[in-house]
Amino acid sequence: MSVASLSARAASVPPAAPLTDWIAAHQARFERFVHGCLPAEEREPPRLHAAMRYAVLNGGKRVRPALVYAAGEFSSATDAALDPIAAAIEFVHAYSLVHDDMPCMDDDVLRRGKPTVHVAFDEATAMLTGDALQAEAFMVLANAPVAADTCVTLIRELAQAAGTQGMCGGQAIDLAAVGRPMNAAELETMHRMKTGALLRASVTMGAAAGRVTAIERVALERYADAIGLAFQIVDDLLDTVATSAELGKTAGKDLRQSKPTYVSVLGIEAARRWAERLRHEAHDALSTLGTEAHPRTVRLRQLADLIVQRRS
Repeated sequence: MSVASLSARAASVPPAAPLTDWIAAHQARFERFVHGCLPAEEREPPRLHAAMRYAVLNGGKRVRPALVYAAGEFSSATDAALDPIAAAIEFVHAYSLVHDDMPCMDDDVLRRGKPTVHVAFDEATAMLTGDALQAEAFMVLANAPVAADTCVTLIRELAQAAGTQGMCGGQAIDLAAVGRPMNAAELETMHRMKTGALLRASVTMGAAAGRVTAIERVALERYADAIGLAFQIVDDLLDTVATSAELGKTAGKDLRQSKPTYVSVLGIEAARRWAERLRHEAHDALSTLGTEAHPRTVRLRQLADLIVQRRS
């Protein structure tokens, strides 16, 4: 299938179509784009390029790209502008998973239903894979077909989401928290950085590729903050109640490693209630922008529901 036909397919999904159809169309487009922009395995150095493709392709829920496309639909951005944004965010996410799974951090052997990168290749290659994917993220973003000032904004937002005030900072707090108690406020701060920042960037960067007013941006940020935290709460719940086969990664890992989670701090039922409250907060934020059936917000609303109600 050509890139042009994928573009037509994604654009042809009507607002009233089921979310599953919309996701399938945009996932197909995304996978094709990423397959083409990652370095080919045949290029030197082939082992590193193979590991990069292994880490990114053929797996994952692609929640972040979906949020990029949904926010882009809200702001009337073109798919061609959204493709590199979705890819850049997913590259950063994939790099974080590769490093997170390494023995020096969480020491895990299963990710997305297959051996982790350091198991399938080796530790040194896994380290370089994460490094290279981070660099590739900013390369693809720098080449996005958007105005120069928009490109600078996108690069700044991704760097902030991935850095010490975002994902990396949250991971550092997470590692330091092993074996010690944490209250709900501390846990929220950690996860708004570790998980929430990149999910937030998926929404704000997708919206920035098109046109939004200042009021609309504030509403989208409120929405993104709510779903970013909800995503982590549900992750903590699933780590407790789901199996490794269902998750595609090792279940129960947080408990065995004595990591503070929303389940360990609040309990299962309270964590579920909090996730549900955040889902309503996300919907309330979008209510200032249009009704539930408004075509500009319908996919964002559906993705909020999917994030909280998912089973894997």
